[in-house]
Amino acid sequence: METIGHWINGKLVAGTSGRFADVFNPATGDVQAQVALASTSEIDTAIADAAEAQVKWGATNPQRRARVMMEMVRLINRDMDKLAEKLSSEHGKTFPDAKGDIQRGLEVIEFCIGAPHLLKGEFTDSAGPGIDMYSLRQPLGVAAGITPFNFPAMIPLWKMGPALAAGNAFILKPSERDPSVPLMLAALFQEAGLPDGVLQVINGDKEAVDALLDNDTVQAIGFVGSTPIAQYIYARGCANGKRVQCFGGAKNHMIIMPDADLDQAADALVGAGYGAAGERCMAISVAVPVGDATADALIEKLIPRIERLKVGPWTAGDDVDYGPVVTAAAKANILKLVESGVEQGAKLVVDGRDFSLQGYEDGFFVGPHLFDHVTPDMDIYRKEIFGPVLSTVRAQSYEEALKLAMDHEYGNGTAIYTRDGDTARDFANRVNVGMIGINVPIPVPLAYHTFGGWKKSAFGDLNQHGPDAFRFYTRTKTVTARWPSGLKEGAAFNFKAMD
Repeated sequence: METIGHWINGKLVAGTSGRFADVFNPATGDVQAQVALASTSEIDTAIADAAEAQVKWGATNPQRRARVMMEMVRLINRDMDKLAEKLSSEHGKTFPDAKGDIQRGLEVIEFCIGAPHLLKGEFTDSAGPGIDMYSLRQPLGVAAGITPFNFPAMIPLWKMGPALAAGNAFILKPSERDPSVPLMLAALFQEAGLPDGVLQVINGDKEAVDALLDNDTVQAIGFVGSTPIAQYIYARGCANGKRVQCFGGAKNHMIIMPDADLDQAADALVGAGYGAAGERCMAISVAVPVGDATADALIEKLIPRIERLKVGPWTAGDDVDYGPVVTAAAKANILKLVESGVEQGAKLVVDGRDFSLQGYEDGFFVGPHLFDHVTPDMDIYRKEIFGPVLSTVRAQSYEEALKLAMDHEYGNGTAIYTRDGDTARDFANRVNVGMIGINVPIPVPLAYHTFGGWKKSAFGDLNQHGPDAFRFYTRTKTVTARWPSGLKEGAAFNFKAMD
């Protein structure tokens, strides 16, 4: 059986802790590899080596660092299919979806080619007599990222790219559930010209996470995952004096107004609710039709679309709509929440509980589910399901629909479908959610904007990628320089106050 180690100082190395975790093929349920789980001492050694390598990298011309990003773009495009195949085999998502995962990460690397412009400081000429004032953006030193299983290419690239382009060394702790693609990306960075030791990829569990949080050399930590873990990492990292940004769970609402194009809205809900088996922090998991007539018509359009969904392994072809969830435990949790919805009185309109795929009975496949008449007190409304389950909450007015999104503890993304510009503008201005879609179901910003939620979906004051990423991975130094006038005539020994 394959054993997966770490990427340290420019090469793949075996783990030395003696601890391993299983890596499954989610389509079959079989263990396909074992991944080493790093010890605290392995983490500390990798951090020390990264800190040593960072000195020269941080002093490298920003344009030369940008050229590494430029070459990385070429290499990712070259190896796109190979990366996507490995991603699908460990995560379970379809091949086109895996390529999309890589593409959205690649776009951030493209944005990082412009790092020299983003790292420019500010300058004030003649701030006082003979005095100039300017600011510098300098790298933090060593930064770290802890990334989730659901986007094993995109989110590591969102973290690594800006951190490295800004002149930092970077320690990545990817998910141990699908660890191979981050290691492949590290090898591509080396091929692109990144010096050895500047990027370390270390697999591990909570021991590795705590080692990163407690190591004084690590200056910043970025995390994406569940809200309880985000709160833990944010609290412990901040207590240790680090700069921390953590992105947690979500319960994204899509409001469907009576004037909406219901065919368009239904198509959007199916794609946003069931794509990637619902394992997206920006998945739409709550549909909020306004008015019973809107709700009845929407449900009527959703049912045949959902029943036509093709669920299967990524190897079954590009027409598969979604694959398995990542683990047996994830499948069990989803089905437990579905049962709670039935027990608490929601109407299960499309029932996927008995779904089974011939030849893949031991795989982690979950059939699609659609609930109607869900109420805000139900577990399926309050909790993040992270599976192919769409809940319909009926609202009798726009204000009631808006209140649902605003009162929920999560505030990652939301959307509204309407033909009325005034309603759309009001929604965008008032809703207390970080990313808003207007007739767009999954409003993930492009790389040159920033990604981040509100409320219990995000902890920290700066978002991911875009200009915020370079603010997060650098610190500002301000210099006041005085070159006294008259030196060419002779030295002056008095200190003149500013006018």
